[in-house]
Amino acid sequence: MSTRILIVDDQALVRAGFRLVLESEKDFEVVGEAADGDEAVDAARRLQPDVILMDVRMPRMDGLEATRRILAGAPDQPRVVMLTTFDLDEYVYAALQAGACGFLLKDVTPGHLIDAVRLVKSGDALLAPSITRRLVERYAVRPVRASLRTDLESLTDREAEVLRRMARGLGNQEIAEKLFVSEATVKTHVAHILDKLRVDNRVQAVIAAYESGLVALGS
Repeated sequence: MSTRILIVDDQALVRAGFRLVLESEKDFEVVGEAADGDEAVDAARRLQPDVILMDVRMPRMDGLEATRRILAGAPDQPRVVMLTTFDLDEYVYAALQAGACGFLLKDVTPGHLIDAVRLVKSGDALLAPSITRRLVERYAVRPVRASLRTDLESLTDREAEVLRRMARGLGNQEIAEKLFVSEATVKTHVAHILDKLRVDNRVQAVIAAYESGLVALGS
């Protein structure tokens, strides 16, 4: 089955370049494009894509608001990946909190773009360590919610270790190899982590790990 992709960006050249790369893969289908958030919300409802590549900064409605509306109204939620020109954009953290599963720089290489779409389609998240650290450095100064430490204490030793490796940017397969377990076992641990920390995705779990001090910046 093909992975259905919607490309959202106010620059036609960016959309065309991404389309060219993605359509080189036999199992990818670019089902539509949108030039702003309003068009994105409408296209997502009509086309029901599996993955949405969403620009952060756009006229009329930005990518953050579009992501909120799309994920709030979709029975089968697509995977939203934010696109940004900068390695740290003030909207990115809020977008992740809204349910986006990660973000990419617009100068991403063709191979990385293809790998990224496959990764998020499989249920994983984009957590480039260098970008994640800068993201956390800006936002992890917020007060930690009182219940977070209690939630973290509910993790088993193995779940805490999986979370630490997630925070270092490892995907499920890499974690499985490091811990000498199956990828299915890692996915089960990740599901338990998300449930115990009361977050929607692994990006939010990683932010929580940094905020609480479970993982130190630069570690």
